[in-house]
Amino acid sequence: MELADYERAAARTINPTLDESARLMDAAAGLSEEAGEVLGLVRKHLHVAHPLDRDRLKSELGDALWCLTIAARTAGLSLEDVARANLAKLERRYPEGFSSLGSQTRQE
Repeated sequence: MELADYERAAARTINPTLDESARLMDAAAGLSEEAGEVLGLVRKHLHVAHPLDRDRLKSELGDALWCLTIAARTAGLSLEDVARANLAKLERRYPEGFSSLGSQTRQE
């Protein structure tokens, strides 16, 4: 699946009653909420000895992806724009790949 295909399909489920500002806030808040759910699953797995529920993790990551997509779309960005910019930033930060020393001494 291409990112643009996902964006088009996800946009079908945007709440049409929200104006642009409300839609952006809803997506941003939802992204934070979904990230918290992912964190909860991982915390329980690592610190409370629950088995990692991969199906639920996939579902929560999918919800986070939807929120990210709608936030980006509302701001006039595509997921491809976001992904390209992120890869460029990572290349600047870690031109030789990640290292702990590089992380500690990187320039923003």
